[in-house]
Amino acid sequence: MSQLNIVRGDIKNKPESSRQLINFFEPIKSKFEGTLYIGYPIIGTSQGGFQIDALLLTKETGLVVFNIVEGTDNAINYIEIQDENYTKLASKLLQHTSLTKKRKLAIDIKTVTYAPAWKNANQIGEDHNCVIDNASLKEYIESLDSEDSTYYEKSLSVLQSITSIRKNKSREYLKKNSSRGSKLKNLEDSIANLDSQQSSAVIETVEGVQRIRGLAGSGKTIILALKVAYLHAKNPNWKIAVTFNTRSLKDQFRKYITLFSYEHLNEEPNWDNIDIIHAWGTPSSEGIYFNLCKEYNIEFYDFKVAKSLTSIYGKEFDKVCEKALSEIPEFRKKYDLLVIDEAQDFSKDFLKICYNILGDPKRLVYAYDELQSLNTKTMASPEEIFGNDQNGEPLVKLINEENQPKQDIILYKCYRNSLEILTTAHALGFGIYRESGLVQMFENSELWKDIGYNVLEGKLEEGEKVKLKRNSETSPDFLSDHSPVDDLIKFEVFENNQNQVDYVVDEIVKNIKEEELRLDDIMVINPNPLTTKSLVGAFRKKLYDKGINSSLAGVTDSPDIFYNQDTITFTGIYRAKGNEAAMVYIINSQYCFEGVELAKKRNILFTAMTRSKAWVKVCGYGNDMAGLKSEFEKVKENNFALFFKYPTEEERKHMNIVNRDMSAQEKNRIQKNQQNLGDLLKDLSEGKIRKEDIPQELLDKLRNLL
Repeated sequence: MSQLNIVRGDIKNKPESSRQLINFFEPIKSKFEGTLYIGYPIIGTSQGGFQIDALLLTKETGLVVFNIVEGTDNAINYIEIQDENYTKLASKLLQHTSLTKKRKLAIDIKTVTYAPAWKNANQIGEDHNCVIDNASLKEYIESLDSEDSTYYEKSLSVLQSITSIRKNKSREYLKKNSSRGSKLKNLEDSIANLDSQQSSAVIETVEGVQRIRGLAGSGKTIILALKVAYLHAKNPNWKIAVTFNTRSLKDQFRKYITLFSYEHLNEEPNWDNIDIIHAWGTPSSEGIYFNLCKEYNIEFYDFKVAKSLTSIYGKEFDKVCEKALSEIPEFRKKYDLLVIDEAQDFSKDFLKICYNILGDPKRLVYAYDELQSLNTKTMASPEEIFGNDQNGEPLVKLINEENQPKQDIILYKCYRNSLEILTTAHALGFGIYRESGLVQMFENSELWKDIGYNVLEGKLEEGEKVKLKRNSETSPDFLSDHSPVDDLIKFEVFENNQNQVDYVVDEIVKNIKEEELRLDDIMVINPNPLTTKSLVGAFRKKLYDKGINSSLAGVTDSPDIFYNQDTITFTGIYRAKGNEAAMVYIINSQYCFEGVELAKKRNILFTAMTRSKAWVKVCGYGNDMAGLKSEFEKVKENNFALFFKYPTEEERKHMNIVNRDMSAQEKNRIQKNQQNLGDLLKDLSEGKIRKEDIPQELLDKLRNLL
């Protein structure tokens, strides 16, 4: 059921009166559908950012701007302030043709002053309303009427600053109403507004650590960019940093923050006070870790040298952060606010570094999707990450208190993937319908509810069978309704690689020449990060022979740029993260079916599939690809629900052993012993390798011989 969403922005200047306004609306939230913003929006003007104290937008009342007064000074000229609120907001809304009618604003802006500490100043019914108590405020609110609620959604989109960031690609060339291009245009038009959880994540500001958890496609990157722009507009002197693992996110963050800053400030952000910076960095490109080494005069390790610190691929950055943390006895303040995207890719040592380089209060915002971890890391609790103070108390505890900004925000809705694509990605990522059993599972069963699944049958408890499914609230219907299920998601099995190449190239040609997709609507992902450069050559050559340009992300273009609108993007999985495309082809998917470090491979497949915002084709060849398709068929047979027995703690421990990251030494032993079963048995008996690390085909061979 819809109700009023209260979003608590920065109210440091007028805390008590703002609190009283919130308290007035809290008990009557169910009477309205809309949002009450406190400390938002900030409107860009020729003089810079103009702050609105509070704004109410609901289908029942229309648009109401509050001038909030703190204290008893009734000499304030509230009429002048209301007029300024009106003209500033009206000038912003008039810039959007969707909100105009015959050259005039199509919606009515009401203004009111709320001064709960004043006496004898109530005035209701005139152009300039002023209320000083809840009885008068109730009378005023009940007198309001929304003349035309058809403009509600459009008004919300403009006020959230989303119109500028979600300006769709020009598709004036479209001629066929039923083409993929036309379907995509309609799909993009449908994603117009932030939902209530996203609004809270953007505007609600914590004087300390804030965690944002959300699925792929829940809008985390856009939310973080809007948050940085909003807080930069309110606190222009703050030093702010944004950091991440995927280098192509740098370009996205810069673009988004710039767009939002023009909304809030009417000018370019002050880049002297905002660092958009990679986590690692190099001498030629700044990074959190590189700058730390330079500032504290400790040794910097690049990737090549860092490999000498660990035998486990993917743990190099963890090790250099651990080493740096141990070499710095005392940290100095560098930033007032630090925002981390893709936090699931980082160790607790890196997160502690980020925490330590902040001044007090420690304004750290970290966002993540645990299922997109490509190295089987699991996010620890904030108590475990940040440790304890001198008294043994946790430095960070995330508690959502009533009537306070949220410290821990979960984004339930996915606005990128259809229910069918997202559920299949989860099913394959966890191995729900895998013949050999589950690959991995959440330690906390309640996380399934947090990511938007409902229990249809059974119990979400250890050792119990359970059936889970998403609904239209967490996976909006319009993400699925544009195409038949068999077109939304396809698994294609080929006899050999050449057949795969021929199919993918022919389909891409069809997408462009018949189905009205643009080149930059298409992404091709290779799951194995070590083979992408060599394996995509055959696909790109055949496309080139047909007159279609393509690029290999980070190789033929700058590592900081992912998309090129004149080419089709081929990419490995690490560069694909944080990006999206309408049509996604995943090639050589058989890599993800079986073998050592299976959890990592299944996470790669999950991440690749969830890059798609409309259609995905999962391609591969051989028996392993046939096995993967068989799992997908079971997802379809269960009507895109997940049916499984929730593993016990002991069973989950075994999964973690089976699918842990292996050291290079362990991998080499197994590869070396492929031909020598005697040495394999010897290493097994001496505990140098585990049974769980041995490929299934090698175990079968050993059993047959015995």
